[in-house]
Amino acid sequence: MKLIVLLYLEDDETCVNDLLGRHDVAVYSRTSVEGIGPGAPGWYGSAAPYRSRMVIALVEPDLAGEILEAVESGTGLQDSRHPIHALQLDVERQAVCGGGAGQADES
Repeated sequence: MKLIVLLYLEDDETCVNDLLGRHDVAVYSRTSVEGIGPGAPGWYGSAAPYRSRMVIALVEPDLAGEILEAVESGTGLQDSRHPIHALQLDVERQAVCGGGAGQADES
């Protein structure tokens, strides 16, 4: 499994929803994000008054690649100076409370 993280401005919620829908990502979590620190190029931290969001989703490896490619070629942003950022992380192990044993990810 892969963990996908999308960071974007609240104004681009529709764009992100469309991207997830086109790739049949039906299960994910979304949260508001508060930047801490002075920021860096492309990452605003507390230096700018933007309302940011974050989506996280566990997906199969092939789908993770598709999503990152879609972000790279994405259009429809409210302001192209504030792109969607996407991260792909390997999930080495998962666990479920109540006795579900974690398993190593073979991909």
